[in-house]
Amino acid sequence: MTRRLLLLPALAAAVLASGCGSSGIKLAKDDPLYQGAYIFQQRCAGCHTFKPAGGDGSATTVGSRERKDGPSFDARAVQYDEVLYAIRNGGFSSGPMPQNIAVGKDAEIVACFVAKYSGQDVERAATPGKQPPSGTGPDDCKPE
Repeated sequence: MTRRLLLLPALAAAVLASGCGSSGIKLAKDDPLYQGAYIFQQRCAGCHTFKPAGGDGSATTVGSRERKDGPSFDARAVQYDEVLYAIRNGGFSSGPMPQNIAVGKDAEIVACFVAKYSGQDVERAATPGKQPPSGTGPDDCKPE
């Protein structure tokens, strides 16, 4: 009985530590986009696969697909304005993504993070006219 009581605090600490989720982020903590990766991991990784944020929420086979599964950003390169639109409007379709899953500077830094690191598993071509507004590009995003 005493042994069980001693194990309870250790078990609770382990559960809490595993829920923090920062161990899967592949960016250094001093990376200017680390905060974007952290917010993505906390709010988006349950439905989107994205290695830089430690997310594996997308379906890997058609047969395992669920309604909540969003696209894999390892396999899909997206631009800043596309990500910001999806964050603000709940994606591009009638899927279950909530609107404004991040707002303000949080939304902008997530958009910068996703735009910079998305599509690493595919060849990426530059798209003229799809640059972020001045002052909000990947090089301009810095956590407060």
